Amino acid sequence: MTKFKFTAIRAKQAAGHDVFSFAATPQQVLAFSEIERVGRQDDGQLKGFQRHQIASHIKEIRDYFKRDDALLPNAVIIAFIDGIRATNRGHGVVDIEIDATKTKPGFVVDGQQRLTALSGIDKPGFQVFVSVLVCKDYNELRQQFVLINNTRPLPKTLIYELLPNVEGLPERFTARKFSARVVDRLNFTRGSSLFGEIRQHTNPQGVISDTAMQRFIMNSASDGAIRDFIKLDDYENRAYNIVNEFFEAIRSVFGSEWTGMSPRTSRLKHGAGIVAMGFVMELLYAQEGARTREHFADGLRLIKPFTAWTSGQWVFSNDDICPWNGIQNTPTDIDVLANHLVRLTKRALRKPRRVANG
Repeated sequence: MTKFKFTAIRAKQAAGHDVFSFAATPQQVLAFSEIERVGRQDDGQLKGFQRHQIASHIKEIRDYFKRDDALLPNAVIIAFIDGIRATNRGHGVVDIEIDATKTKPGFVVDGQQRLTALSGIDKPGFQVFVSVLVCKDYNELRQQFVLINNTRPLPKTLIYELLPNVEGLPERFTARKFSARVVDRLNFTRGSSLFGEIRQHTNPQGVISDTAMQRFIMNSASDGAIRDFIKLDDYENRAYNIVNEFFEAIRSVFGSEWTGMSPRTSRLKHGAGIVAMGFVMELLYAQEGARTREHFADGLRLIKPFTAWTSGQWVFSNDDICPWNGIQNTPTDIDVLANHLVRLTKRALRKPRRVANG
């Protein structure tokens, strides 16, 4: 590693931010920039932000760039926090110096597949345009990554997994960010009822859809139990605890229909089942004051005989009978299943009261 010098042009954009553009070889870019893959540290904390390489896509790019007439007019985007210095030469022209003597100070925000493809080609002198963004800290760097890539075909699972670690995003991300943070805790906290169960970009072996779990939490935060906690200082802990307790109850009551199952083998772990069961949690919370796994389990046992998570049929009405695996992850099927489960729960909760009062 060494120091690199380039002549660049400066763009006038947001106040307090420097944006430059210059030409460099792919080898130079990779010598002063890291492609920081998204992953998890031993303690479960998120690190990095880039998706993993797509071998087929890299091969397609590499095959194209082997041609003599290959062009790449669009720039790769590199972000820096430090390790870069700009000296103004006037008229929008600057001298850039990048210090990579000890470490690579740049982070590839966009263009990782192109750079990886080009790095494996012997094409001396071939340059790419480089757009440089100087960020004040790592949070701003992640923020820019999310905003730049949100309009591109980047996996939504990666975007959603990054949200809990990014500040200053538009309001439309707020509800999703909170739910993603709770999902992270459920998935990566040892002892959680859902530890390792949720499929995320850094946990591809998980079986439960992260978006289904986020919808479960967003529904509750919008008009349910979690909404009651929002004004409390420890609302996130309370949100985590009640969801964790509810799924502990599910695991206890439904046993073999939950443990070791996947969405294909049990509709209880299917996106439709997850979201629909959220409405059961809300009913038990609102009508029974359920907060703990024991209390939730009392309610779930009442409806277990009438469910068909892994076999049999769902009898929604005399004219509406559906095989157990006929439930799909569509708004219509989720509504039908949720309404059915809520009706079952209400009916079951009324029965012991009538006996007790008789």
